[in-house]
Amino acid sequence: MPDAWNDKDERQYQHVKDSERHGGKSAGEAEEIAARTVNKHRREEGRTPNKRTQDTGNPNRALPELSRDELYNRARQAGVKGRSTMSKAQLVQALER
Repeated sequence: MPDAWNDKDERQYQHVKDSERHGGKSAGEAEEIAARTVNKHRREEGRTPNKRTQDTGNPNRALPELSRDELYNRARQAGVKGRSTMSKAQLVQALER
C-alpha cells in the first residue's frame, strides 16, 4: 500500500483487484487496474496533486520553451490578471514585462 493511501483506498484496491481477477484478468493486470482506479478516485477527490497543474518548469529555461501550463502557473505566482484566457504567447509576453 502506498504511503498516501488510507484504509478506504486499500479496501477499494483489494475489491477492484479481486473483481478483476474473478473476471479473468492476470494478477499483474488486476493490480494495475486496481491501483489506477484508486489513484483516479484520489485525484478526483483532490487528495493527490496533479503534477501537470502544479509545476512551474525549469527556472533555467527560456519562457518560450516552457509549456502553457508551466507559464500559467508562473503567471499565477506573479499575480498576472486575465491569465486564464491567455494563450501561450500572451503568457510569455505578460511574464516578460
